[in-house]
Amino acid sequence: MSPDSSPPKEHGLVRALGVPALTANIVNTTIGAGIFVLPALVATGLGAAAPLAFLVCAIAMGLFVTSFAMAGSRVSLTGGFLAGILYFLTAVLSVSGVVNVFATSVGILAPQLVATSVGRFIVILFVYGFLAAINIRGVRIGARAVETVTLIKLVPLIVFVVVGIFFIRPEAIAWPGWPGSKALGESVLLLIFAFVGIEVALMPSGEVKQPSRTVPRAIYAALAITTSLYIMIQLVAQGVLGGDLSKHPNSPLAEAALQFLGNFGRVLMLAGATISAFGFVTSDILSSPRIIFAFGRDGVLPSWFAHIHPRFHTPDVAIVTYAAIAFMLSFSSTFQQLAVLANVAVLLLYLLCCLAALQLTRCDVRGDGLPFIFPGAKLIPVLAVFVIIWILAHATAKEFAVTAVCLGVASLLFLVRRLMVTRAEPVS
Repeated sequence: MSPDSSPPKEHGLVRALGVPALTANIVNTTIGAGIFVLPALVATGLGAAAPLAFLVCAIAMGLFVTSFAMAGSRVSLTGGFLAGILYFLTAVLSVSGVVNVFATSVGILAPQLVATSVGRFIVILFVYGFLAAINIRGVRIGARAVETVTLIKLVPLIVFVVVGIFFIRPEAIAWPGWPGSKALGESVLLLIFAFVGIEVALMPSGEVKQPSRTVPRAIYAALAITTSLYIMIQLVAQGVLGGDLSKHPNSPLAEAALQFLGNFGRVLMLAGATISAFGFVTSDILSSPRIIFAFGRDGVLPSWFAHIHPRFHTPDVAIVTYAAIAFMLSFSSTFQQLAVLANVAVLLLYLLCCLAALQLTRCDVRGDGLPFIFPGAKLIPVLAVFVIIWILAHATAKEFAVTAVCLGVASLLFLVRRLMVTRAEPVS
């Protein structure tokens, strides 16, 4: 594309999202159930230096979202096939991990329900079955469920920080010395899970009012809100439990709240984790199956994946397929395994976005309004790429292999479908 050429407009999409709406959407997607368990997992590798991993993630995400803002200010079209596959992998792996948190929290609150693998199977099946059913019945029902949960899920975290800050023991958060690169990198690779969601600012960019203005502001506001809250949560948990934080991988915030709010605090945090997990899954089941629908509609998958329910006018086959895949992953893997796999996929997606920002800037592609530029802007995507490579260097060969196989199979399927369509076209 030449520097002075403009990308085509996306027709049929209403530009209705402003800064407050887009910021709220990003924050809602980003702050989820992961933060209820990640403080203990990060503390396992870093101890009292765990807050450093949050700072590194914040710096990394600053580079990433700046690159996203640069790209979003220049184009307002949605992504292509490879980005769609990576987003699908991120979504399905993330929701599978979060449902693990949900089942674990329910098991602690009501041990009799999840005391056996059969009980856990039933709880996980209920979550996917219930949410798939309400989303098949209509988007409005699913959207109302998301709005309701959003109002509730942040309350326990805010209470945890506001009350717990007065119970922090300074010696428990004393700086133990700079951790090794391996320990820090592995912790950051896991912790990025808590920041995933910032990229939703690009997904609906065809529906954003004045993308060059709205996308950057919404991204930075959302990053500031989430990072501040995360760091305070880690400091409270670390400051209250100290070295014992890593001994509670399933419910660290609940155990910390038990120390300064008693059993009420413990139940509040477990309920918060459960509600937050349910809210995330509700939002995800509302939106992510549309990727399968789009692949069916565009011929990447068989057309019946784009089937629309005759009564409710929703992508029923896509919703059921997505829920079935997520269910199998939730029941067969742990939260930590799924979180890391999701992070590998999303970091590859971030890599594409950063490379796209670099190319769009180099070619001076412009959409609506002035692009987001500033002195030294071209260096930001380059730095972001190096940071992504550093983080990914701490993933195992097995984790890379899972992503590679998924991408390979998807690409092969895409090529086969394209070849079939080409052969079916009449020769002029």
